[in-house]
Amino acid sequence: MGPARVPRLTLVLLVCAALTACAGNPPAGAPQPDPPSSGPSVGEATPSSRTGARDDPQPPKAGPTTRAPEASVWRVGARPLPLRPDGFGRVLPTPAALRDRRLPTTDRLPPPPGGRFRSTVRPIGPAVRARMGDTWKPGCPVDLADLRYVTVSFRGFDGRTHTGELVVHERVAAGMGSVFARLYRARFPIEEMRLVTGADLKAHPTGDGNNTAAFVCRAARKQTRWSAHAYGLAVDVNPFQNPYRRGDLVLPELAGAYLDRDRRRPGMVRPGDVVTAAFADIGWTWGGTWRSPRDLMHFSATGG
Repeated sequence: MGPARVPRLTLVLLVCAALTACAGNPPAGAPQPDPPSSGPSVGEATPSSRTGARDDPQPPKAGPTTRAPEASVWRVGARPLPLRPDGFGRVLPTPAALRDRRLPTTDRLPPPPGGRFRSTVRPIGPAVRARMGDTWKPGCPVDLADLRYVTVSFRGFDGRTHTGELVVHERVAAGMGSVFARLYRARFPIEEMRLVTGADLKAHPTGDGNNTAAFVCRAARKQTRWSAHAYGLAVDVNPFQNPYRRGDLVLPELAGAYLDRDRRRPGMVRPGDVVTAAFADIGWTWGGTWRSPRDLMHFSATGG
């Protein structure tokens, strides 16, 4: 997951969606992934459908938000955290409203017609590029022309179908369709899936982000090596239900209740489940098998 302050991915990076086969390892000296960071929900775009769609999705008008009881109790991104000396938010106990998190999804793109799974792959056009902001800039280890804008259908914790968006390397773009089609058929719930934007990189940590996301050009924390996310070769799934931990750092910072993997709750990734199997079948590895850090949200084509 995952410069000096971590983006909001995987949750930024707080952060990982078959392709013409799985991507190979990045060039020698490629960076290792670093901790994600949590932030508010930002970034909107309109959909692209298979037929008659614009080549480059445009920002949408405000749409309806599906609400559940929890929505009136907890507003994501509304409560900034005090900062630690390392720039992350202070790790605090999980609020009661988020201990069994099942928040509804805001539709930033139109849901799939008829509730059927849909997937599209497109080059990065001007509108998507503008929304990405500083998540890509000259000097990043992958050219913008080698990235793809991918949309996939997913099921929310609200029981409804939604359309999500990711930016990944063109070599793995088709693989995202196969992975998320399996999750869709298995009714695995995902809360949010939107681009990481420049606003995420500047946002103050709130510790409650839960964005399933992929590309962001950043170095591994306190290193000069690039994260797998900087190549478009990593995806973070439901970061809040599947947090990152290294020592006393937990990301998202309010997700500590989900470190207890014996208490099963929807959206958690578990050994041998449909999520780990779907990524394994395209040759990706899971950060949940690592000892330190333990990165339960993180899947990558590079093994890092």
